[in-house]
Amino acid sequence: MSDSPRPDDQDPERTAKAPADGGSSPIDETETPASASEVLGAALGSAARRAGLDPAEGRSTGHVVWTAMGGWRGILESVLPGIVFLVAWTLTYDSETRTGNLPLSLGLSVGLAAVFTIVRLIQRQSASAAIGGLIAAAAAAGLSLWTGRGEDSFIPGFLTNTIYGTAFLVSALVGWPLIGLAVGFLMGEGTAWRADRRKRRVFFWLSLAWASLFALRLIVQVPLYFAGDVTALGTLKLVMGLPLFAPLVAVTWLAVRALYPRAPK
Repeated sequence: MSDSPRPDDQDPERTAKAPADGGSSPIDETETPASASEVLGAALGSAARRAGLDPAEGRSTGHVVWTAMGGWRGILESVLPGIVFLVAWTLTYDSETRTGNLPLSLGLSVGLAAVFTIVRLIQRQSASAAIGGLIAAAAAAGLSLWTGRGEDSFIPGFLTNTIYGTAFLVSALVGWPLIGLAVGFLMGEGTAWRADRRKRRVFFWLSLAWASLFALRLIVQVPLYFAGDVTALGTLKLVMGLPLFAPLVAVTWLAVRALYPRAPK
């Protein structure tokens, strides 16, 4: 797929032209997509700001990526439950039955996630992400215990990747890339970025990059699910988690910062 400039009538992320009176909004305020995008953009922008991804703050790329991952604590909360499950499953794996001790593996993993959540609550720190992770882990464990198949604990992750990937892809193809909506809110320009061809193109490709990340996870991991290879599936889930997430955050940050250079002091 070429990224060379194309006429607007062939541009997949093309948008409406800016109003003739020179107003800042490129879209008629009466249009439903514009109003809906402003609400979504505000929500995405607020989430990005809470995660420390505000380009206006002028932080270094390393600091932004580290903050997005939650620092050492966020990394441990994200990775350790999966590692514990993988280790317990591998150590209890029976080559004859081709299965590990599922209740033990899931119990240790969910229990560790619960400990992380309780510690945050005791310390009166923001525990929304930890609670969300605990609920997801518990739901995955419940499904796996119900079916008796260790690989079924990965189904919620498949659904999450499908939803996120589809959202990024569709938003880019219809001309309202999610990256642009979030950045527009953060930079205080709403949807005015849609009048700038360069910004539209960058946000389009960034959104496709994120959609590709979620799609890649599914392409690699789903075949392992059908093969019933829990060890390989768990390993690749860890490898394709933060190690792929961090570089893409860095690329997104650098691209956005290039679009919105800081004014010299």
